[in-house]
Amino acid sequence: MIHGRGDLRVEELTVPAPGPGQALVAVRYGGVCGSDLHYWRHGGVGDFRLREPMVLGHEVVGTVVSYGAGASGPVPGTAVAVHPATPCGACPECADGRRNVCRDTRYLGSAARFPHVQGGFAAQVAVPAEQLRPVPAGLGLRRAALAEPLSVALHAVRRAGEVAGKHVLVTGAGPIGCLVVAAARAAGAARVTVTDLLPEALRYARAAGADTVVRADDPDDAGWPAEEDEVDVAVEASGVAAGLDTCLRLVRRGGVVVQLGMLPPGQSPFAGNLVVSREIELRGAFRFDGEFDAALELLAAEPSFDALVSAVIPVREAESAFALAADRSRSCKVLIDFRS
Repeated sequence: MIHGRGDLRVEELTVPAPGPGQALVAVRYGGVCGSDLHYWRHGGVGDFRLREPMVLGHEVVGTVVSYGAGASGPVPGTAVAVHPATPCGACPECADGRRNVCRDTRYLGSAARFPHVQGGFAAQVAVPAEQLRPVPAGLGLRRAALAEPLSVALHAVRRAGEVAGKHVLVTGAGPIGCLVVAAARAAGAARVTVTDLLPEALRYARAAGADTVVRADDPDDAGWPAEEDEVDVAVEASGVAAGLDTCLRLVRRGGVVVQLGMLPPGQSPFAGNLVVSREIELRGAFRFDGEFDAALELLAAEPSFDALVSAVIPVREAESAFALAADRSRSCKVLIDFRS
């Protein structure tokens, strides 16, 4: 539970009883996300500030325990991944098939609403039964824990449009950036170039399938795309203005830039002149919806994703897990184990 900036605690909670329409899930693994780190380090994410203690976590997998009244789904004991979003189903965005930008959604471990939506970093959690997804046969829960962040990456690549046969640039080789590499590869990208400041992060990008990696702080790095080697699509996954600037300057005229990384609140420097003079299409990508099922299928088919899980830490050492996840020179995706 997060109680405020820098105040992360492991606490004993009462086991919840699943209410009407809910399922009780015994959580095995939870992935530490960048938003979890923001709550820990800053007491909020963007404009979403903590106003009460909150259970963190929205990247969770486990097994079904039981159901509440009127609920049904995979039989108890089934391994499942939990889709973390509950869209309202009534707003114009939901009606338009864009449930990921629902104006009244509930998202596990989010302070966007008050009372906050409690998250999934607990030994047992009660969630809407409709959010359960059976884990495909042969897919272990450790790798399945990547389903939520991979869904984010798949959505970003889909926002870019057709990438088959194209050169894709990804700025930022954190866990999401590396998963964007894998998603672009799965979508048929001919070449993927990744930039980052840390050589350790770039090694993870290589493991995810990057063809070329570039030190973002080295203008003489031989990996930078040459003028004749145009970038067709760029995905900004670092969440810093410098990454967006790189995307806008390297993408070809008429190319597509997808802003995936969450930029700091307030104004950010923006090379809007390039958007105009080169007719660059700048698109946002936020969370995901149906991509969750596709993510599970891709994880089941590709054992190479295992290389992106850099550590599994017992829940009693949660603060160490957060510290490790915050240090990109030592980690990619860090999982918390709720059975140890």
